[in-house]
Amino acid sequence: MPNRIRINDRLSVDPTPPTREELERLAQEGFRSVVNLRTPGEPNQPLSPDAEGEATREAGLDYAHMPVAPTGLHSEQVDEFRQKLSELPGPVLIHCASGKRASIFGVLGLATEEGLSGEEALSRARALGFDWGSPQIEAFIKRYLDQSA
Repeated sequence: MPNRIRINDRLSVDPTPPTREELERLAQEGFRSVVNLRTPGEPNQPLSPDAEGEATREAGLDYAHMPVAPTGLHSEQVDEFRQKLSELPGPVLIHCASGKRASIFGVLGLATEEGLSGEEALSRARALGFDWGSPQIEAFIKRYLDQSA
């Protein structure tokens, strides 16, 4: 995922974690919140989650750190994300290391807001340019949404 992808008016996904300068630009672009899905200690973080939170707030944005390990997704994490998302002012930028986790959670947030089925959400994700290349991820998305319906 090479660039930021706008999911809808409220949600965008960025494939890389922002620097201090990028956080300031996000505020200038009209973003109001940032959600960081990276776990502490992941490699190649320009800012630790705590430092990112501080820099985000200094830029005038709300911040939520919701660590999600790159190797596992759990329904409880999605539930927590959806709850936090409902509390944050939008537009919201969601990021992780490569955009994979952020795009999954962003699509699930969109799908639950719009009442999409698992298959409808996957179709929308493909139209947005998301390609996880993983039948397990697609099965997780379908299972989560179809059980929530």
